[in-house]
Amino acid sequence: MKEKGKIKLGISIGDFNGIGCEVALKTFEDSRMLDFCTPVIFASNKMISQQKSDLGLNISFNGVRDAAQVVDGKINIVNTWKETPKVDYGKATEEGGKYAIKSLRAAVSALKNNKIDVLVTAPINKNNIQSDDFNFPGHTDFLAQELKGESLMFMVTDSLRVGLLTDHIAVKDVAQAITPTLIRNKVETMEKSLKMDFGIRRPKIALLGINPHSGDNGTIGEEDDKILKPAIQELFDQGTLVYGPYSADSFFGSNSHNNFDAILAAYHDQGLIPFKTLSFGKGVNYTAGLDKIRTSPDHGTAYEIAGKGMADENSFKEAVFTAIQVFKNRREYMELNKNPLQKQKVKRAS
Repeated sequence: MKEKGKIKLGISIGDFNGIGCEVALKTFEDSRMLDFCTPVIFASNKMISQQKSDLGLNISFNGVRDAAQVVDGKINIVNTWKETPKVDYGKATEEGGKYAIKSLRAAVSALKNNKIDVLVTAPINKNNIQSDDFNFPGHTDFLAQELKGESLMFMVTDSLRVGLLTDHIAVKDVAQAITPTLIRNKVETMEKSLKMDFGIRRPKIALLGINPHSGDNGTIGEEDDKILKPAIQELFDQGTLVYGPYSADSFFGSNSHNNFDAILAAYHDQGLIPFKTLSFGKGVNYTAGLDKIRTSPDHGTAYEIAGKGMADENSFKEAVFTAIQVFKNRREYMELNKNPLQKQKVKRAS
């Protein structure tokens, strides 16, 4: 990781017919944000100028050809295409998906080549991004292929962290997808991230059950007893502070989540419904476990309000702050563990 200095924060614009550009530009319309990082948006001068004009935003920016040319104290636009695609706010168009992926690929390339330090991705439409050379269900799966490590979809706020054992798969496939190996990998990835990215020395993790009431001792399914419990016990015996499985229906309502540093949900909606309910529009999607840092707001394209200047930038702003803080935490963790103090035996005086 780079030496201490202004963090270069890359931004992929997502679907330009949604609210991605709006929340990104509104975030940095507040010039104080430039004290925390140098924003690097992968799009085109024309695209950002149009969005700025349509939304009535008071910003200026610096256009460059390459991310290596960015200037601190400015909103930088890396001109990623020369064309002028049609912006059609509120509609899922083929062009909206095509240029979302162009922006994403350029940003990830810059991230891999250390031209930017972290990446914040604006929302995409999982349908119109599909093509012959891009058939991923979302950012997380694409990044897992492009970057190194074992990825974990991790939803975070200052006071709540919820990861997913399985993410973008059909509910009917969840039980079959959850194996002892998957549980081990996800728990270990979560534990490592809590230590390295969030500065928690001995994290406590709760695992939610697959079935209602965690199976009720096998009455409502055997997966919790036969798969989750043995995996949890094995990890605990090896020193990981992981507990469960807990019945998901009462876990958050009873405030049990406050007793843990993170919760690992069995499937997408089991984790995201309570998370979004409790995060009050300030949740962040963090892809943990990779060698590079990526965050995103916890909302979608919001076509219904796109182009109207109504989008709330708070979640995107939190994604920016989270990326910056994780970068700093990880840098500090690596420095502290680069040359750990060696234990030495001291001879007693005779």
